[in-house]
Amino acid sequence: MSCQHCVAAVTNAIREHDEAAQVQVDLAAGRVMVESAQSADALKAAIDDAGYTVKSVTSGAAGGGALR
Repeated sequence: MSCQHCVAAVTNAIREHDEAAQVQVDLAAGRVMVESAQSADALKAAIDDAGYTVKSVTSGAAGGGALR
């Protein structure tokens, strides 16, 4: 991700799969923090479908995690 358009595209891709998802984007670090009921694989696929590459997934407690 390199701009606010990228941030919006990734955020929208995630929210299309889970409208209630909490999404926080750190553009400088290229990291997206997501709290969602969806699996990390489903969110990764949504981001991939939007044209962005997920390099790594870190799962956290209670359905949260980071995609990079």
